[in-house]
Amino acid sequence: MSAVFINASPAERVALIESRLSAALAPVVSIDVRDDSAQHAGHVGAAAGGHYSVTIVAAAFAGKARLARHRMVYDALADAMQRGIHALVITALTPEEAAALPR
Repeated sequence: MSAVFINASPAERVALIESRLSAALAPVVSIDVRDDSAQHAGHVGAAAGGHYSVTIVAAAFAGKARLARHRMVYDALADAMQRGIHALVITALTPEEAAALPR
């Protein structure tokens, strides 16, 4: 994925992240990937890759601590994390946790 990811447009990068996470953590209730790269223009690490925020709701997170959930996300995006993603903000919830959030 990293070569494809590096050469992809911003919209294609978001789609690739969504696709990779959906496949690795299926079934996914919801996923929202936001490209925050523009907010980090000029940042020292910005040239090394994009900045993204992901909110994902999946049953696969049940019974897992926050660190384990983040590792699951990092594992799904491993090659892009090496080349293409500089920073990733993760919100990983179970369906029950997401349902309990105020709306």
